[in-house]
Amino acid sequence: MVDISEKHEVPRLARAAGEIILSRETIEKIRTGNVEKGNVLATARVAAILAIKKTPEIIPMCHQIPITAIDVDFEIGEETISAGVEVRTVGKTGVEMEALTGVSAALLTIWDMVKSAEKDDSGNYPNTSIQDIRVLEKLKG
Repeated sequence: MVDISEKHEVPRLARAAGEIILSRETIEKIRTGNVEKGNVLATARVAAILAIKKTPEIIPMCHQIPITAIDVDFEIGEETISAGVEVRTVGKTGVEMEALTGVSAALLTIWDMVKSAEKDDSGNYPNTSIQDIRVLEKLKG
């Protein structure tokens, strides 16, 4: 682990995003609240928040840092759902890994909640994918 003891605590922010590709039928089920497992986006939001808080337990070299704010947003397209996460702290190191972990957990949760609708006859997911997970912005100070 990198030694950050000499670094100063400053406000920091990171924004990350990614998307999941789903069938139009699955998107419609999410829009209308007809997914068997429940409210997909509410559950994905909670998953993102929990994952952000647990990032140092998941990513071995991440420091434990105080998270001061989390925002999770979703945008529903015709065949995609985009997840956007913003994480803020006042600390000695950045929060981009927390933001990326939050996006990943949100998208994985969406997949888990709709997998029965996305499977083909052989139980595979030929059209479902998670893609383009990235840091959009990182601010310090």
